[in-house]
Amino acid sequence: MNKHLTYRTSLLAAAVAAALSLAACSKHDDTRTAGQKLDDTIAKVDQKSEEAKAKTAAEADKLGDKMSAAADKAEAKMADATITASVKAELARDPSLSALKINVDTRDGLVELNGSAPDDAAKDRATRLAAGVKGVLSVDNHLVVKSA
Repeated sequence: MNKHLTYRTSLLAAAVAAALSLAACSKHDDTRTAGQKLDDTIAKVDQKSEEAKAKTAAEADKLGDKMSAAADKAEAKMADATITASVKAELARDPSLSALKINVDTRDGLVELNGSAPDDAAKDRATRLAAGVKGVLSVDNHLVVKSA
C-alpha cells in the first residue's frame, strides 16, 4: 500500500505542477497599473472612433459629390428646357414661321431645328432667331423648305 500511496502522491504532484505550469503560461506578464490599462483602452477607443469618423467623412464626401453632379445635371436640363421654350416663343412671333411645324431640341446649349419653313429666307430667319436666344451656343438647322 505504501508503494501505491507514493505513486498516487507523485501523480498528484505531477498533475499540480502541470496545472501550475499551464496557468502560468496563460497569464500575461502584465505589470501595468489599472490606470495604465484604462488609458490604453481609451486610446484604442479613440483610435477606432477617429477611423470611423474618417470613413464617415469620406462617405459623406462621395455622397456630396454625387448629389452635386445630380444637381448640375438637373440644372443643365432646366437650362436646355428654358432655351427650347425661348426659341419656340421667338419662332411663334415670326408671322411666316410656324412654331407648330418646327421641332426644337436643345442639348447642352446646342439647338437643333427640324421641320419645315415656307422659304429660304424664313429658314435663315429661324436660325438667326434661335441663335439670338440667351444660352444658345450653336444652331443646327435641318428645316426643309416647303411652299404652302
